[in-house]
Amino acid sequence: MRANIVEYKAVEEAAMKFVKSVAEGNSSYAKDLFLDEAVLFGYLDGKLEHGSIEQFYHNVDTVSAGSDFKARIDIVSVEETVAVVRVLEEKWGGRIDFTDYLLLLKINDEWKCVAKAYNQNSDTIQK
Repeated sequence: MRANIVEYKAVEEAAMKFVKSVAEGNSSYAKDLFLDEAVLFGYLDGKLEHGSIEQFYHNVDTVSAGSDFKARIDIVSVEETVAVVRVLEEKWGGRIDFTDYLLLLKINDEWKCVAKAYNQNSDTIQK
């Protein structure tokens, strides 16, 4: 069953922690969003990243988003206890465009991210 509209706002606010971390180069906001057991999957400059969400924290803390960075949050689906969010990123680190998919689960009345999968736009890959 689809969740009430108020839940969409709660999911958007949760996803903003992700965007704020990336934009500010500070993983502390994302650490409040992701479960410790969360996983990461995607290709960064053609190299597969997979495993612990700690790799995402490392990337955020070591690469500045840059002054041209932009992001957009799209709520794809919100059910009673699960949500899917798409985040579009442009010019991360001054050059990379991403499409991120976040899988959130409602745990103890709080939306938490359990997985992040992403695509780097092929025209922004450096080899």
